[in-house]
Amino acid sequence: MDAALKDVSVAILAGGMGTRLRSVVADRPKVLAVVAGRPFLAYLLDQLLAAGIKETVLLVGYAADQVRNTLGDDYRGMRLIYSIEAEPLGTGGAVRLALPHLREQTILLLNGDSYCDVELAQFLESHHRAKAHVSLALAEVADTSRYGRVCTDPAGRVVRFEEKGGARSPGRINAGVYLLPRRLVDRIPDSVPVSLEKEVLPWWVRHGGVWGFGGGRFIDIGTPESYADADEFFRPVGATPATTGRG
Repeated sequence: MDAALKDVSVAILAGGMGTRLRSVVADRPKVLAVVAGRPFLAYLLDQLLAAGIKETVLLVGYAADQVRNTLGDDYRGMRLIYSIEAEPLGTGGAVRLALPHLREQTILLLNGDSYCDVELAQFLESHHRAKAHVSLALAEVADTSRYGRVCTDPAGRVVRFEEKGGARSPGRINAGVYLLPRRLVDRIPDSVPVSLEKEVLPWWVRHGGVWGFGGGRFIDIGTPESYADADEFFRPVGATPATTGRG
């Protein structure tokens, strides 16, 4: 493991139902949607493995047994731990529920339905250098209207989130990769639904402790249209659709 990441606990939000994907992915949870012949979640786990991560907590709810049966308790030498919601708690509530499994003081959290090329060790170094309370990876996209725009000051501090449905223009969005201090997660209300994106992050921004970090290529699979682009996104250079197609 990169020395910079040795004191970080890692978790992936993997409990979404994928309602908008039902027309194309009807038999499995969103994180198991097949992309280039593999569950989407495998690409996130590969990203973590490449950074030397040895243990990841999967925050599961809907179809939790299916996720566990597919991935097991070990992924290519990485230990997988499951934090299971008995009922939907939202993204913030899911992280709060998982705290007993997240022992370190800094938590690296990833959305399970999106992928962003982020140098994780550099992300953590930037987080410490800025003395940030919270850091989030930002991705450049051609049209922010679907996601909502993240606005930062010249130093990189996040100053506000603009709502979805705004102007169709290029800009930076929340790429779904976070560094969170355990002490702030511990303040999220216990056992009640809480949205990290809609409730917790805006509150943290108002108190001035959230910083952005530039990430690379980004994709999410939240809609049939974006899911249709995922095979091409992950296809190795030089491969053809016939060799890595969905199946």
